[in-house]
Amino acid sequence: MTAVGLGISTIGFCIGFGLLIGILFGFFGMGGSFLVTPALLVIGYPAPVAVGSGLAFVFGTSVIGARRHRDHGQISYTLAAVMTLGMTVGIVVGTRATFLLAELGSADVVISAMYTGLLGTVGLSVLRDAGTCESDSRSSRVAARVQAITLSPMVSLPGGATASVWVILLVGSAVGILSGCLGVGGGFLLLPVMVYGFGVPAAIAAGTSILQISVSGAFGTFVYAQSGAVDIPVVVALLGGSALGARIGTGATQLVDENEIKEYFATTLLAGSAATASKQISVAYGVELFETVSGVLIFGTAVLVSGTIVRAAIAALRKDRDRLSPLTH
Repeated sequence: MTAVGLGISTIGFCIGFGLLIGILFGFFGMGGSFLVTPALLVIGYPAPVAVGSGLAFVFGTSVIGARRHRDHGQISYTLAAVMTLGMTVGIVVGTRATFLLAELGSADVVISAMYTGLLGTVGLSVLRDAGTCESDSRSSRVAARVQAITLSPMVSLPGGATASVWVILLVGSAVGILSGCLGVGGGFLLLPVMVYGFGVPAAIAAGTSILQISVSGAFGTFVYAQSGAVDIPVVVALLGGSALGARIGTGATQLVDENEIKEYFATTLLAGSAATASKQISVAYGVELFETVSGVLIFGTAVLVSGTIVRAAIAALRKDRDRLSPLTH
């Protein structure tokens, strides 16, 4: 499938899928490429093009979402700046690794395996912790250990805590390497790192990660575009749909319980992991059923989770309206 061969139906599909991804990225604080890049792999794009186009989508959606989160006061600018510096270095390393793998003919397999492992691991971890008191205590213990590392200089975090600049740079570099390899802004890793590792509230972590990946996404897009590994028509169609979805998703973070955010996040990651694995099984063994399963998981999850987020936000609005209505009479 090439940019030249894109038909009206395909463009329409990309706009619709972009709308769903926009809701997810606005809600979770991620550029959405953790589903976009696997989706492009599923429909047959080469790994470098899927990665480059995913990063381009990250950049566009993140700029839109960052403005919305800024309006809600959900951004830590200092934390975002330090993380971005570390990620920039990591992206250079990760990008070079991807093109080296492509030259060796193993990029598709390696990147798909990394996606499967990372999405599955993070998803299971978040799902296990969501909604439990043990989760809160474990998160507090991890954050306390990170904050106990007092290598100067220190950075103030939302809530009054502090963290070492060196720790943040190290984490940012690691996420940047994965971002350069996988074509993601790093949001699906940054969100749990900020929440569990640094003790940042989920809503602020979402806004901060969006601001941070808008910068790293721009840099990654530039690097891949130099090698012609960005499919502009697909990216534009996806961005067109995501512009509206981002506003819906960002507004929903004000209405939905924080534990629900974690549960939806985990479900989406696990579906992306299973879809990528199914695609590789299909390629390796020529079983078309697994390719069908892969597509259903990617696109079905986007529809299901986006719809659930919208329904939960509407339910919260109705609850608030019903609670306030007696006061107006």
